[in-house]
Amino acid sequence: MIRQLSQLTDAEVIEAYQVEDRSKAHLRSNFVTSIDGAVEIDGQSKSLSSKADQEIFGKLRMLSDVVLVGAGTVRAEGYNPLKVGAARREWRQARGLPENPTLAIVSARLDLNPVNPVFANAPVRPLVITHDAAPPDRREALGEVADVLSCGEAEVDLAKAIAALAERGLPQILSEGGPHLLGALTEADLVDEMDLSLAPLLAGPGAGRITAGLPSTIARRFELRSVLLADDGDLFLRYLRAAPDGVALHSVRVA
Repeated sequence: MIRQLSQLTDAEVIEAYQVEDRSKAHLRSNFVTSIDGAVEIDGQSKSLSSKADQEIFGKLRMLSDVVLVGAGTVRAEGYNPLKVGAARREWRQARGLPENPTLAIVSARLDLNPVNPVFANAPVRPLVITHDAAPPDRREALGEVADVLSCGEAEVDLAKAIAALAERGLPQILSEGGPHLLGALTEADLVDEMDLSLAPLLAGPGAGRITAGLPSTIARRFELRSVLLADDGDLFLRYLRAAPDGVALHSVRVA
C-alpha cells in the first residue's frame, strides 16, 4: 500500500519505521539510489537526495542508538558531527534516549584525522571500530578523541562489532554505508532491514551500486513492509529480512 508522505503526520511517518522491540539488536541500512541503480552523481550521494529524503534520513537517525559508517564515506561525504535537531532531541529525551545517537566509524587502517570536526565537535564521544593489527600510533592518536574498539585480529569482524555495540547499550544500529560496508554486512549476513530512498532520476553509466566488495553466492530475501511517496516523486521503501520459508523474521505491522 503506497501512502502519500505529505498526507501523513510526523508520528505516522515515525511509526512506519519503528521496530517492535528496541532492546534487541537490529541493523538497518539506509541508502539513496537513482532508478537505474546509481549510488552517487559526481562522486557524492548528496546529489541524489531531496528535501523529503533528508526528512526520512533525519527520522532514521532519531530512531537509532548508533549510526554506523565506513571511514571512506566519512572522508568522501564530508561528514559533520552527528547531531539531531532540537525537536528530535526532545522526542528522544521523552522516550528515555540520549539527546543524540552515537557515531561509530569502521576503519581497518585508521586513516582518519583526529582533528576532523566529526570528532572535535561531536556531542557524543564517537566510536572507531578496527582490529588488533591496526597501526598502533593511529590507534593512540584516535584514542584521544574517540573510543577505539578492536573487533577481530587481522581484519574487522563485523559480527563482533555489532555484538560490541549491543553490549554498550546501542542495539538499534543505522548503517549509512558506504557501499563496501554494506557489501561486508551483507556477506556477514547482518542486515535486518533495508531502507531505500529511490530518486526519480536516470544517472547514466559510470556510477557504482549501493553495494560493493566480493560477490556473494547467497541471495538474502527481504519483504516489502512500507512504501511512502513524496510529492516530488521520491519513493521510500522499507524492507525487512524474511525467513527462508518467506515468513518475515520481524513482527512489524504492514502499512
